[in-house]
Amino acid sequence: MQLTLIVPELIWPEPADRETLDFIDCPALETLLARSRRTRRAAQSLEATLADAFGQPPGAPYAAFRLLGEAYPPAEASTGCWLCCDPVHLRFHQEQLILADSTRFEITAGEAQALAGELNRELADVGRFHVAAPDRWYLELADSTLAAALDTPPLSAVAGRRIDRLLPATASARRLRALHNEAQMLLHAHPLNAQRENDGRLAINSLWLWGAGALPARRESDFDGVWSGNPLALGLARAAGVPTHRLPVDAATLFEHAAPDTRQLVVVEDLLVPVLYQHGEAYRSALAGLEARWFAPLRAALSSGKISALRIEASTAYAALAWQSTRREQWKLWRRAQPLAALAQELATTA
Repeated sequence: MQLTLIVPELIWPEPADRETLDFIDCPALETLLARSRRTRRAAQSLEATLADAFGQPPGAPYAAFRLLGEAYPPAEASTGCWLCCDPVHLRFHQEQLILADSTRFEITAGEAQALAGELNRELADVGRFHVAAPDRWYLELADSTLAAALDTPPLSAVAGRRIDRLLPATASARRLRALHNEAQMLLHAHPLNAQRENDGRLAINSLWLWGAGALPARRESDFDGVWSGNPLALGLARAAGVPTHRLPVDAATLFEHAAPDTRQLVVVEDLLVPVLYQHGEAYRSALAGLEARWFAPLRAALSSGKISALRIEASTAYAALAWQSTRREQWKLWRRAQPLAALAQELATTA
């Protein structure tokens, strides 16, 4: 088996944070990385890393792919021009605008449908809003030219961070900004948000618009299976005709269900939210879980020949990183493992 493991935010983004980095214990991961060939490219989002894995070019229509990967996509998912318009909460903190995604608040299916229904009643001329999940909304654009004006990053690239601008400032994006402003006013005025605030919950006071475009022509993939809970990863796989599966609880479960002579892709996102919201303790805990369930078993499988090749990819604040290894390389005992703290320092000081 040849395995590609995508683990966004694998390396803690603050190399000087000794409180987080000095208490990490992941010998299997550190050995795997030390005995692999590392490549480094410019930093990019998880979404861009997933698109790369399927040969999709920069600026891929993430919305169309993600919609295709939903559990119950609309019948029109493979046609039309789509836009991700995910519900978010915006707030000012120390004169800066901070965005919180749905990992910071709860939104029920009923609330999502109520808010999207109001948007559909008032903004029917721009398209139709669809709620695939309470935290993942889509707009089927009536005018596909609006998509060309949108260059905002994916939600994972802005969640928990300061936002300089919500939408492009170009003249071509004027209509899109008008749509966004009107949507914000409708959300702000909706009684449901007043009730949320009365209950001490964050209001759904904005949308993050990103990933616009139509589903492109099919591109073939070398993968024989994709294992993930990420709808974008699942949609990219389905668009390429690759079978999709739920993310297994650990590597042992993967080996039980995936044929030996195949190429498999696994996407594990346990570290993403802790890093986005700078929770060092949660990061250490999640990394310890990955060490036990994935990295230690994968190192053993690679050393024994159960896996012929392992590729680990990570979108990080430092760079888009990849480590490629084979059984032979894992037996190069002179390649001494280094702590993740040392790796973070190295990545921060080298281009």
